Amino acid sequence: MPSFDVVSKVNWHEVDNALGQAMKEISQRFDFKGTATKIELKDQAFVVESSDEYKVRAAVEVLEGRLVRRKVPLGALSRGDIEPAAGGRARQTIAIRCGIDADTGRAIVRHVKKMKLKVQVAVQGDQVRISGKKRDDLQQVIAALKSERFERPLQFENFRD
Repeated sequence: MPSFDVVSKVNWHEVDNALGQAMKEISQRFDFKGTATKIELKDQAFVVESSDEYKVRAAVEVLEGRLVRRKVPLGALSRGDIEPAAGGRARQTIAIRCGIDADTGRAIVRHVKKMKLKVQVAVQGDQVRISGKKRDDLQQVIAALKSERFERPLQFENFRD
């Protein structure tokens, strides 16, 4: 029986490369001189710290630009509020979301069931498996899920006949 998995993944190697490029650009830019702006990756989240709120926003913009160039989807980022840090500085935490959470999984199931195709949908941890007898039905589901906007970027893996 043909099936495929719907997942939400981030290429961590590309995230690390984008972080390195962003830090290099920040260290070389004139507007960041003397601000001790830094971006760190801690527990699947970026921590951006700088001298003030404006510099934090500018550093996040540089980071997002590098992530886009490395083809890391910005929909996987969950931005926190800019909060004051020690010494009159500002900090923002940007979490990287991986996997499909329960709410997004239910939304995918609802969307597929609304299509009235003969496919089975099962949430399996942080992925959704969709199976059916006809390959054409599965391809219709993939096209419909690509056109729909969900909280997270979706990828389709393990298409098997």
